[in-house]
Amino acid sequence: MHQLDKTDTEILRLLQKDAELTNKEIGYRLLKSVATIHDRVRRLKEDGYIKRIVAILDRKKVQKNLIAFSHVLLSDHSFDTLSNFEREVSRFPEVMECFQMTGTFDFILRIATTDMDTYHEFYRYKLAKLPNIATVQSFFVLSETKSDTAYPL
Repeated sequence: MHQLDKTDTEILRLLQKDAELTNKEIGYRLLKSVATIHDRVRRLKEDGYIKRIVAILDRKKVQKNLIAFSHVLLSDHSFDTLSNFEREVSRFPEVMECFQMTGTFDFILRIATTDMDTYHEFYRYKLAKLPNIATVQSFFVLSETKSDTAYPL
């Protein structure tokens, strides 16, 4: 894997803000040839700097009106228990993100559902049925001030 130089960093910065930019548009902005940009973007993908290119949807337009952050404490902290929890929770389409944490809780999940009834079904028939769950404490989003996907570079 190669070290990022200024051009690589600028390419990543531009693509994080607008992944639809063409190599020609990026080249124009950075005063580089299309071939140079093409090669660099390909290498950034191969080296894993760019994991994937996605479309970011308006969650309300696709009826994901309720966002919950659920803190999960497991009753057992063995390698198998932690791994099994991660594997199982990753299969739930409602779980948008899963982070293993330090502190009081073992995991924080970001969950997107249509409404409270749908969240309740998810909680009761999916999350709560997983083995070794001691506690789940959920917090519901009232408003969203900032939601960004771009890392500062």
